[in-house]
Amino acid sequence: MSTERRVGIGYDAHRFSDAGGALVLGGVQIPGERGLEGHSDADAVTHAVIDALLGAAGLGDIGEHFPDDDPNFAGADSIGLLERVRVLVAEPGWRVVNMDVSVIAERPRVAPYRDQMARRLAGATAIDPACVNVKATTNEGMGSIGRGEGIAVLAVAQIERG
Repeated sequence: MSTERRVGIGYDAHRFSDAGGALVLGGVQIPGERGLEGHSDADAVTHAVIDALLGAAGLGDIGEHFPDDDPNFAGADSIGLLERVRVLVAEPGWRVVNMDVSVIAERPRVAPYRDQMARRLAGATAIDPACVNVKATTNEGMGSIGRGEGIAVLAVAQIERG
């Protein structure tokens, strides 16, 4: 029997909030940084991963499963949402193989938190942390991200069954 593999791409972006709040990326709270605006915890890393997994499995997108106008998801823990997505992806027989995440931001520095993020994302998707790569780059001062107005994230996820 052959193994079927699929790849999905996810993208998310959030602006920094003037209301304060904690900055959460990849399920890790980053101390001393202003939080992001969003209906849930605004974890752009986890949201991009969710979209990558849903896309790979052909299951739509984050907005279909966790609408931002649904009060049940107000302030939701995105790692908990990712755990729910892993179950959705597993129902038709898929399992997560690996993920690659690129954080695009002028701040914060992501390097000190990469391993923690990889462990949180891996735990939520039931894979080895070595199969999760988190990296970051700046936007070289260009555009809204370059001006430090927010954070954008790209994620790629591979799933397989068979």
